[in-house]
Amino acid sequence: MSAALGLKAKPIATEPADDDSDISALINRLTAEVNQIAVDKTKAIQQITNQMKMLALNALIESSRAGAQGAGFAVVAQEVRGVGQQVETIARELESQLTKRTGDLVASIDRMSRRSRGERMVDLSLNAIELIDRNLYERTCDVRWWATDSAVVDCAASPGTAAVSHASQRLGVILGAYTVYLDLWLCDLDGNVIANGRADRFRAVGQNVAHTKWFREAKTLRSGDDYVAGDVENQPLLGNAPVATYCASVRAGGQANGAPIGVLAIHFDWEAQARSIVQGVRVGDSDKARVLLVDSNLRIIAASDGQGILSERVRLSLNGQRSGFYQDRSGALVAFHATPGYETYRGLGWYGMIVCGA
Repeated sequence: MSAALGLKAKPIATEPADDDSDISALINRLTAEVNQIAVDKTKAIQQITNQMKMLALNALIESSRAGAQGAGFAVVAQEVRGVGQQVETIARELESQLTKRTGDLVASIDRMSRRSRGERMVDLSLNAIELIDRNLYERTCDVRWWATDSAVVDCAASPGTAAVSHASQRLGVILGAYTVYLDLWLCDLDGNVIANGRADRFRAVGQNVAHTKWFREAKTLRSGDDYVAGDVENQPLLGNAPVATYCASVRAGGQANGAPIGVLAIHFDWEAQARSIVQGVRVGDSDKARVLLVDSNLRIIAASDGQGILSERVRLSLNGQRSGFYQDRSGALVAFHATPGYETYRGLGWYGMIVCGA
Protein backbone atom coordinates (compact mmCIF):
# COMPACT_ATOMS: atom_id res chain seq x y z
CA MET A 1 0.00 0.00 0.00
CA SER A 2 1.32 3.44 -0.87
CA ALA A 3 1.28 6.42 1.44
CA ALA A 4 -1.44 8.02 -0.73
CA LEU A 5 0.53 11.01 -1.92
CA GLY A 6 0.05 10.15 -5.58
CA LEU A 7 -2.34 13.00 -6.31
CA LYS A 8 0.36 15.54 -5.61
CA ALA A 9 3.14 13.72 -7.41
CA LYS A 10 3.34 15.66 -10.67
CA PRO A 11 1.14 17.35 -13.26
CA ILE A 12 -0.18 15.48 -16.24
CA ALA A 13 2.57 15.39 -18.86
CA THR A 14 1.66 16.30 -22.41
CA GLU A 15 3.32 17.75 -25.46
CA PRO A 16 3.49 21.56 -25.52
CA ALA A 17 -0.02 22.81 -26.12
CA ASP A 18 0.89 25.31 -28.86
CA ASP A 19 2.62 22.94 -31.32
CA ASP A 20 -0.45 22.04 -33.37
CA SER A 21 -1.82 25.56 -33.39
CA ASP A 22 1.58 27.00 -34.42
CA ILE A 23 1.88 24.60 -37.37
CA SER A 24 -1.70 25.25 -38.47
CA ALA A 25 -1.19 29.00 -38.18
CA LEU A 26 1.98 28.78 -40.28
CA ILE A 27 0.27 26.76 -43.02
CA ASN A 28 -2.72 29.09 -43.00
CA ARG A 29 -0.44 32.12 -43.27
CA LEU A 30 1.59 30.63 -46.15
CA THR A 31 -1.60 29.62 -47.97
CA ALA A 32 -3.01 33.11 -47.55
CA GLU A 33 0.25 34.57 -48.90
CA VAL A 34 0.12 32.29 -51.96
CA ASN A 35 -3.48 33.29 -52.53
CA GLN A 36 -2.61 37.00 -52.26
CA ILE A 37 0.32 36.61 -54.68
CA ALA A 38 -1.98 34.88 -57.19
CA VAL A 39 -4.54 37.66 -56.88
CA ASP A 40 -1.90 40.39 -57.24
CA LYS A 41 -0.31 38.76 -60.29
CA THR A 42 -3.62 38.17 -62.07
CA LYS A 43 -4.55 41.79 -61.45
CA ALA A 44 -1.23 42.83 -62.98
CA ILE A 45 -1.97 40.64 -66.01
CA GLN A 46 -5.41 42.22 -66.30
CA GLN A 47 -3.87 45.68 -66.20
CA ILE A 48 -1.48 44.72 -69.04
CA THR A 49 -4.31 43.26 -71.13
CA ASN A 50 -6.32 46.43 -70.58
CA GLN A 51 -3.37 48.39 -71.92
CA MET A 52 -3.15 46.01 -74.90
CA LYS A 53 -6.83 46.52 -75.64
CA MET A 54 -6.45 50.30 -75.43
CA LEU A 55 -3.47 50.16 -77.83
CA ALA A 56 -5.43 47.93 -80.17
CA LEU A 57 -8.40 50.30 -80.04
CA ASN A 58 -6.16 53.29 -80.81
CA ALA A 59 -4.54 51.35 -83.65
CA LEU A 60 -7.97 50.58 -85.17
CA ILE A 61 -8.92 54.22 -84.99
CA GLU A 62 -5.70 55.31 -86.68
CA SER A 63 -5.98 52.58 -89.35
CA SER A 64 -9.51 53.74 -90.20
CA ARG A 65 -8.20 57.25 -90.68
CA ALA A 66 -5.46 55.96 -92.98
CA GLY A 67 -8.04 54.39 -95.28
CA ALA A 68 -6.84 51.65 -97.65
CA GLN A 69 -3.23 52.07 -96.57
CA GLY A 70 -4.20 51.24 -92.96
CA ALA A 71 -6.23 48.13 -93.74
CA GLY A 72 -3.37 45.72 -93.08
CA PHE A 73 -2.52 47.43 -89.83
CA ALA A 74 -6.17 47.12 -88.79
CA VAL A 75 -5.94 43.33 -89.08
CA VAL A 76 -2.90 43.30 -86.81
CA ALA A 77 -4.62 45.59 -84.31
CA GLN A 78 -7.69 43.33 -84.28
CA GLU A 79 -5.51 40.29 -83.57
CA VAL A 80 -3.78 42.11 -80.72
CA ARG A 81 -7.16 42.97 -79.27
CA GLY A 82 -8.27 39.33 -79.49
CA VAL A 83 -5.10 38.10 -77.81
CA GLY A 84 -5.63 40.62 -75.01
CA GLN A 85 -9.17 39.35 -74.43
CA GLN A 86 -7.94 35.75 -74.31
CA VAL A 87 -5.23 36.62 -71.82
CA GLU A 88 -7.79 38.46 -69.68
CA THR A 89 -10.11 35.44 -69.72
CA ILE A 90 -7.26 33.11 -68.74
CA ALA A 91 -6.22 35.48 -65.93
CA ARG A 92 -9.74 35.59 -64.53
CA GLU A 93 -10.06 31.82 -64.65
CA LEU A 94 -6.67 31.46 -62.98
CA GLU A 95 -7.66 33.82 -60.19
CA SER A 96 -10.98 32.05 -59.67
CA GLN A 97 -9.44 28.57 -59.61
CA LEU A 98 -6.53 29.54 -57.36
CA THR A 99 -8.84 31.32 -54.94
CA LYS A 100 -11.10 28.25 -54.77
CA ARG A 101 -8.18 25.84 -54.32
CA THR A 102 -6.49 27.89 -51.62
CA GLY A 103 -9.86 28.43 -49.95
CA ASP A 104 -10.45 24.66 -49.91
CA LEU A 105 -6.94 24.15 -48.52
CA VAL A 106 -7.49 26.67 -45.72
CA ALA A 107 -10.84 25.06 -44.84
CA SER A 108 -9.24 21.59 -44.82
CA ILE A 109 -6.39 22.77 -42.61
CA ASP A 110 -8.89 24.41 -40.26
CA ARG A 111 -10.87 21.16 -39.99
CA MET A 112 -7.71 19.16 -39.31
CA SER A 113 -6.60 21.71 -36.72
CA ARG A 114 -9.96 21.56 -34.93
CA ARG A 115 -9.89 17.76 -34.98
CA SER A 116 -6.32 17.65 -33.67
CA ARG A 117 -7.21 20.10 -30.90
CA GLY A 118 -10.35 18.15 -30.01
CA GLU A 119 -8.49 14.82 -29.84
CA ARG A 120 -5.79 16.38 -27.68
CA MET A 121 -8.44 17.66 -25.26
CA VAL A 122 -10.07 14.20 -25.15
CA ASP A 123 -6.67 12.69 -24.27
CA LEU A 124 -6.19 15.26 -21.51
CA SER A 125 -9.69 14.54 -20.20
CA LEU A 126 -8.81 10.84 -20.07
CA ASN A 127 -5.53 11.59 -18.30
CA ALA A 128 -7.35 13.60 -15.64
CA ILE A 129 -10.00 10.97 -14.92
CA GLU A 130 -7.43 8.15 -15.04
CA LEU A 131 -5.22 9.91 -12.53
CA ILE A 132 -8.09 10.33 -10.06
CA ASP A 133 -9.19 6.72 -10.66
CA ARG A 134 -5.76 5.35 -9.84
CA ASN A 135 -5.62 7.33 -6.64
CA LEU A 136 -9.14 6.38 -5.60
CA TYR A 137 -8.21 2.76 -6.19
CA GLU A 138 -5.62 3.32 -3.45
CA ARG A 139 -8.42 4.46 -1.14
CA THR A 140 -10.29 1.20 -1.66
CA CYS A 141 -7.14 -0.71 -0.74
CA ASP A 142 -6.55 1.46 2.34
CA VAL A 143 -10.01 0.99 3.83
CA ARG A 144 -10.01 -2.79 3.38
CA TRP A 145 -6.55 -3.06 4.91
CA TRP A 146 -7.21 -0.84 7.91
CA ALA A 147 -10.50 -2.61 8.65
CA THR A 148 -8.39 -5.64 9.60
CA ASP A 149 -6.17 -3.69 12.03
CA SER A 150 -6.27 -5.44 15.41
CA ALA A 151 -7.04 -2.23 17.31
CA VAL A 152 -10.00 -1.53 15.02
CA VAL A 153 -11.29 -5.11 15.18
CA ASP A 154 -10.96 -5.30 18.99
CA CYS A 155 -12.76 -1.97 19.46
CA ALA A 156 -15.63 -2.96 17.16
CA ALA A 157 -15.98 -6.27 19.02
CA SER A 158 -15.91 -4.70 22.47
CA PRO A 159 -16.01 -0.88 22.50
CA GLY A 160 -14.85 -0.30 26.05
CA THR A 161 -13.02 2.86 27.12
CA ALA A 162 -9.56 1.38 26.76
CA ALA A 163 -10.35 -0.20 23.40
CA VAL A 164 -11.84 3.05 22.06
CA SER A 165 -8.79 5.01 23.24
CA HIS A 166 -6.41 2.53 21.63
CA ALA A 167 -8.38 2.45 18.34
CA SER A 168 -8.53 6.26 18.20
CA GLN A 169 -4.79 6.44 18.82
CA ARG A 170 -4.14 3.90 16.08
CA LEU A 171 -6.38 5.77 13.61
CA GLY A 172 -4.50 8.96 14.48
CA VAL A 173 -1.16 7.31 13.67
CA ILE A 174 -2.55 6.26 10.27
CA LEU A 175 -3.74 9.82 9.59
CA GLY A 176 -0.27 11.12 10.39
CA ALA A 177 1.17 9.02 7.58
CA TYR A 178 -1.69 9.31 5.10
CA THR A 179 -2.18 13.05 4.74
CA VAL A 180 -4.90 12.87 2.09
CA TYR A 181 -7.60 12.00 4.68
CA LEU A 182 -9.58 14.35 6.89
CA ASP A 183 -10.65 11.68 9.37
CA LEU A 184 -11.20 7.95 9.89
CA TRP A 185 -14.32 6.72 11.69
CA LEU A 186 -15.09 3.38 13.29
CA CYS A 187 -18.85 2.80 13.52
CA ASP A 188 -20.88 0.08 15.16
CA LEU A 189 -23.59 -1.76 13.24
CA ASP A 190 -26.21 0.76 14.40
CA GLY A 191 -24.35 3.61 12.74
CA ASN A 192 -22.88 5.15 15.91
CA VAL A 193 -19.35 6.54 15.55
CA ILE A 194 -17.40 4.90 18.39
CA ALA A 195 -13.85 6.08 17.54
CA ASN A 196 -12.14 8.53 15.20
CA GLY A 197 -8.57 9.55 14.46
CA ARG A 198 -8.91 13.30 14.98
CA ALA A 199 -11.07 13.54 18.08
CA ASP A 200 -9.33 16.81 19.01
CA ARG A 201 -10.52 18.40 15.77
CA PHE A 202 -13.77 16.66 14.86
CA ARG A 203 -16.36 15.66 17.43
CA ALA A 204 -17.70 12.68 15.54
CA VAL A 205 -17.79 10.13 18.39
CA GLY A 206 -21.34 9.60 19.60
CA GLN A 207 -22.87 10.84 16.36
CA ASN A 208 -25.13 8.53 14.36
CA VAL A 209 -24.59 8.13 10.59
CA ALA A 210 -27.06 5.32 9.95
CA HIS A 211 -29.00 7.57 7.56
CA THR A 212 -26.10 8.03 5.13
CA LYS A 213 -26.03 6.16 1.86
CA TRP A 214 -22.47 4.96 2.33
CA PHE A 215 -23.22 3.41 5.74
CA ARG A 216 -26.38 1.66 4.52
CA GLU A 217 -24.44 0.17 1.61
CA ALA A 218 -21.53 -0.82 3.86
CA LYS A 219 -23.86 -2.87 6.08
CA THR A 220 -24.77 -5.03 3.09
CA LEU A 221 -21.21 -5.87 2.04
CA ARG A 222 -20.75 -9.62 1.67
CA SER A 223 -17.15 -9.92 2.85
CA GLY A 224 -14.11 -8.02 4.00
CA ASP A 225 -12.84 -8.00 0.43
CA ASP A 226 -15.66 -5.70 -0.68
CA TYR A 227 -15.91 -1.96 -0.28
CA VAL A 228 -18.18 1.04 -0.77
CA ALA A 229 -17.10 4.11 -2.76
CA GLY A 230 -19.30 7.08 -1.96
CA ASP A 231 -20.07 10.13 -4.08
CA VAL A 232 -18.38 13.40 -3.23
CA GLU A 233 -20.43 15.29 -0.66
CA ASN A 234 -20.11 17.94 2.01
CA GLN A 235 -19.79 16.26 5.41
CA PRO A 236 -21.33 18.33 8.27
CA LEU A 237 -19.37 16.45 10.95
CA LEU A 238 -16.13 17.46 9.21
CA GLY A 239 -16.80 21.18 9.03
CA ASN A 240 -18.93 20.69 5.91
CA ALA A 241 -15.79 19.89 3.94
CA PRO A 242 -16.21 18.04 0.62
CA VAL A 243 -15.10 14.43 1.04
CA ALA A 244 -15.23 11.14 -0.79
CA THR A 245 -16.07 8.46 1.75
CA TYR A 246 -14.86 4.86 1.39
CA CYS A 247 -16.11 2.05 3.64
CA ALA A 248 -15.33 -1.55 4.44
CA SER A 249 -16.91 -3.88 6.96
CA VAL A 250 -14.99 -4.75 10.12
CA ARG A 251 -15.30 -8.48 10.72
CA ALA A 252 -14.74 -10.83 13.60
CA GLY A 253 -11.12 -11.83 13.97
CA GLY A 254 -10.16 -9.56 11.08
CA GLN A 255 -11.13 -12.37 8.72
CA ALA A 256 -12.64 -11.58 5.33
CA ASN A 257 -15.45 -14.10 5.93
CA GLY A 258 -15.94 -13.34 9.60
CA ALA A 259 -19.21 -12.02 10.98
CA PRO A 260 -19.63 -8.25 10.50
CA ILE A 261 -19.10 -6.32 13.73
CA GLY A 262 -18.67 -2.76 12.51
CA VAL A 263 -17.94 -0.38 9.62
CA LEU A 264 -14.78 1.59 8.96
CA ALA A 265 -15.32 4.84 7.04
CA ILE A 266 -12.38 6.84 5.69
CA HIS A 267 -12.95 10.39 4.45
CA PHE A 268 -10.77 11.43 1.54
CA ASP A 269 -9.93 15.16 1.58
CA TRP A 270 -11.47 15.72 -1.82
CA GLU A 271 -11.18 19.44 -2.52
CA ALA A 272 -7.42 19.82 -2.11
CA GLN A 273 -6.56 16.60 -3.90
CA ALA A 274 -8.97 17.02 -6.83
CA ARG A 275 -7.87 20.63 -7.32
CA SER A 276 -4.30 19.47 -7.88
CA ILE A 277 -5.57 17.16 -10.63
CA VAL A 278 -7.61 19.66 -12.66
CA GLN A 279 -5.15 22.51 -12.24
CA GLY A 280 -2.29 20.21 -13.26
CA VAL A 281 -3.73 19.56 -16.73
CA ARG A 282 -1.37 21.33 -19.11
CA VAL A 283 -3.64 23.19 -21.48
CA GLY A 284 -2.36 26.29 -23.26
CA ASP A 285 -3.34 29.82 -22.31
CA SER A 286 -4.79 30.28 -25.79
CA ASP A 287 -7.19 27.38 -25.16
CA LYS A 288 -9.08 29.39 -22.51
CA ALA A 289 -9.87 26.00 -21.01
CA ARG A 290 -11.93 25.03 -18.00
CA VAL A 291 -10.95 21.56 -16.78
CA LEU A 292 -13.65 19.64 -14.92
CA LEU A 293 -14.41 16.39 -13.19
CA VAL A 294 -18.13 15.60 -13.15
CA ASP A 295 -20.03 12.78 -11.50
CA SER A 296 -22.58 10.42 -13.05
CA ASN A 297 -25.27 13.08 -12.64
CA LEU A 298 -23.05 15.60 -14.49
CA ARG A 299 -22.55 17.55 -11.27
CA ILE A 300 -19.22 19.36 -11.11
CA ILE A 301 -17.03 17.79 -8.43
CA ALA A 302 -13.79 19.57 -9.39
CA ALA A 303 -13.05 22.62 -11.53
CA SER A 304 -9.80 24.30 -12.49
CA ASP A 305 -11.41 27.71 -11.90
CA GLY A 306 -12.84 26.64 -8.54
CA GLN A 307 -16.39 27.53 -9.62
CA GLY A 308 -19.61 25.52 -9.34
CA ILE A 309 -18.19 22.67 -7.27
CA LEU A 310 -21.02 20.43 -5.95
CA SER A 311 -23.57 23.05 -7.06
CA GLU A 312 -23.40 23.27 -10.85
CA ARG A 313 -24.46 20.68 -13.41
CA VAL A 314 -23.08 20.75 -16.92
CA ARG A 315 -24.67 19.96 -20.24
CA LEU A 316 -22.82 17.15 -21.93
CA SER A 317 -23.94 15.66 -25.25
CA LEU A 318 -22.74 12.08 -25.02
CA ASN A 319 -24.65 10.64 -27.98
CA GLY A 320 -24.04 7.17 -26.62
CA GLN A 321 -20.27 7.63 -26.56
CA ARG A 322 -17.81 7.24 -23.70
CA SER A 323 -15.48 9.82 -25.18
CA GLY A 324 -15.47 12.48 -27.85
CA PHE A 325 -15.59 16.18 -28.59
CA TYR A 326 -17.97 18.64 -30.21
CA GLN A 327 -18.71 22.34 -30.57
CA ASP A 328 -21.59 23.60 -28.47
CA ARG A 329 -24.07 26.34 -29.37
CA SER A 330 -21.79 29.06 -28.05
CA GLY A 331 -18.95 27.86 -30.26
CA ALA A 332 -16.94 26.40 -27.35
CA LEU A 333 -15.07 23.13 -27.81
CA VAL A 334 -16.28 20.45 -25.37
CA ALA A 335 -14.15 17.32 -24.87
CA PHE A 336 -14.92 14.44 -22.49
CA HIS A 337 -13.92 10.94 -21.46
CA ALA A 338 -15.69 8.52 -19.13
CA THR A 339 -13.92 6.88 -16.21
CA PRO A 340 -12.22 3.65 -17.31
CA GLY A 341 -11.74 2.47 -13.72
CA TYR A 342 -8.51 1.00 -12.43
CA GLU A 343 -7.73 -2.52 -11.23
CA THR A 344 -10.64 -3.56 -8.93
CA TYR A 345 -11.96 0.01 -8.74
CA ARG A 346 -14.75 0.16 -11.30
CA GLY A 347 -15.29 3.89 -11.11
CA LEU A 348 -18.55 5.68 -10.39
CA GLY A 349 -19.52 6.80 -13.88
CA TRP A 350 -17.54 10.03 -13.64
CA TYR A 351 -16.16 12.04 -16.56
CA GLY A 352 -13.08 14.09 -17.21
CA MET A 353 -14.17 17.13 -19.18
CA ILE A 354 -12.53 20.18 -20.80
CA VAL A 355 -14.41 23.21 -22.13
CA CYS A 356 -12.39 25.57 -24.35
CA GLY A 357 -13.70 29.06 -24.99
CA ALA A 358 -14.82 30.00 -28.49
